Amino acid sequence: MASNAASAPIGALPEWDLSDLYPAPDSAELAADITRAGADAKAFRAAYEGKLAGLSGDGLAEALASYERLQDLLGRIMSYGQLVHSRAMSDETIGRFYQTMQEQVTEITSDLIFFTLELNRIEEADMAAKLAAPALARYAPWIADTRAFRPHQLSDEVERLLHDKSVAGRSAWVRLYDETTAALRFPLGDEKLTMAEVLHRMSDRDGAVRQAAAMSLGQVLGDNARLFALVTNTLAKDKEIEDRWRGFPRPISARNLSNFVEDEVVDALLAAARESYPRLTHRYYALKAKWFGVEKLDHWDRNAPLPGDDDRVIPWAEARDTVLGAYAHFSPELAAIGRRFFDAAWIDAPVKPGKASGAFAHPTVPSAHPYLLLNYQGKTRDVMTLAHELGHGVHQILAAGQGPLLADTPLTLAETASVFGEMLTFRAMLRAETDPARRKIMLATKVEDMLNTAIRQVAMCEFERRLHDRRREGELTAKEIGLLWRETQTESLGPAIRLGQGYEWYWAYIPHFIHTPFYVYAYAFGDCLVNSLYSVYQGAEEGFAEKYLDMLRAGGSKRHGELLAPFGLDAADPAFWRRGLSVIEGMIDELERLE
Repeated sequence: MASNAASAPIGALPEWDLSDLYPAPDSAELAADITRAGADAKAFRAAYEGKLAGLSGDGLAEALASYERLQDLLGRIMSYGQLVHSRAMSDETIGRFYQTMQEQVTEITSDLIFFTLELNRIEEADMAAKLAAPALARYAPWIADTRAFRPHQLSDEVERLLHDKSVAGRSAWVRLYDETTAALRFPLGDEKLTMAEVLHRMSDRDGAVRQAAAMSLGQVLGDNARLFALVTNTLAKDKEIEDRWRGFPRPISARNLSNFVEDEVVDALLAAARESYPRLTHRYYALKAKWFGVEKLDHWDRNAPLPGDDDRVIPWAEARDTVLGAYAHFSPELAAIGRRFFDAAWIDAPVKPGKASGAFAHPTVPSAHPYLLLNYQGKTRDVMTLAHELGHGVHQILAAGQGPLLADTPLTLAETASVFGEMLTFRAMLRAETDPARRKIMLATKVEDMLNTAIRQVAMCEFERRLHDRRREGELTAKEIGLLWRETQTESLGPAIRLGQGYEWYWAYIPHFIHTPFYVYAYAFGDCLVNSLYSVYQGAEEGFAEKYLDMLRAGGSKRHGELLAPFGLDAADPAFWRRGLSVIEGMIDELERLE
């Protein structure tokens, strides 16, 4: 446990213990596993390259089991490198260690590329015959997902070249972005703040502090905008080239396929969300401006604490008990799994220089366990973030039984447990609050969080779409990217938000644009899905929790249609998205009635 004297009301904050993966970056255990992985990969290639089509179903199942063990070992190695780096991105020694891990794992996995390429070349009738073997049938969902990419597969030589060059191409640009943002410092008075700290100050009770933080954020991002624009342009062009070679019709198509969701379903979600702008964001921010006694809110007031909000610091112990209590009210089993993260040092919560900003849940591998990274500073939103990331972690624990190849959940479903965990926590906090004024503030805060999760993420996706479309015509300047950002965010936020100087650079701090293009719509997918799911839960008989846990246990073994069917939900129906968005609209209706 690590305590922060400057944040005494928060209490002692946990730091994770990565020794469940490896004792240290220079440990003999890590070195031995890298050597073993390299030898096993070469042996695997020698045993199976050029032979998959001739294997029986049982023989292919044996090959897949060996491949799966290798993936678990390599995943453990790479997860450790990523987690070590995420806490010390400004440390040159750690950066070198992480790069070395990437290069070594890339070299090892070059011996494994043949496997999925050959698997995809097996004719449908032959594969169907092989899948009659029970041992292979277990892997049928993973095989189907892998073979979904058959139309976009390139020659073995090109696939190997793309793989080998990634460490000096895309991965290197992502590392440059991460280390640059981690090293940035934002002046505020006599302080020099990290990214996480300056973003935190933008929800300070003092409007002058919020404005100063917003100006500092914009100034520093603007000072580095040429570098961020270069990274963005390079990665967008890299994606355009690969998409063109693979035959993807639109920039978002590759992400949709990797999420195993149809283009039409995503289009319906995005269209429904954009169509809802006037009823949701425009209406809510006009209401918030009224509460602040102004016609328009400056952009630094968008997430400001509401008038009357005591904005108290929530100690870590209270945040833990609140989240676990909410989980337990829904399912004791869910809470018991969640408690393991606190008891076993699987969470890293303090804000530190050089640490990755934001929050994440890293699944590592099924033979180990997930880790959560937070930047906890005692706000109500930090409690919601804990509930969100713990939802991811519990989901990853439950899905681990599927094994390394089937545990991973598509991004569209990966946000289900996290957003559901937030909703459980919010409802628990609302039930415990008896003061009407305070309940109104809590309801408004939840509406803001839902707008940030659903509508703002759709606006970000629209920014990405326009950015990638424009990049196909030529490189964009930092100013042009900023104009696209302003344009899409103005459409989303509406006339009650004034976007001031410096806001045009805010696109640069969103890591999803760099790490995983078009990731962001998964938040809207998850939020709308959970809103619909929660409405079913509210009217459900006994047994909902068990069905919900079974859905999480499925991991990546089922598509969204199969997972939602037991709840009577269908994401292919446009009404599904309108139903999810109507939950937010209903909350805004309630806030207007309270006026």
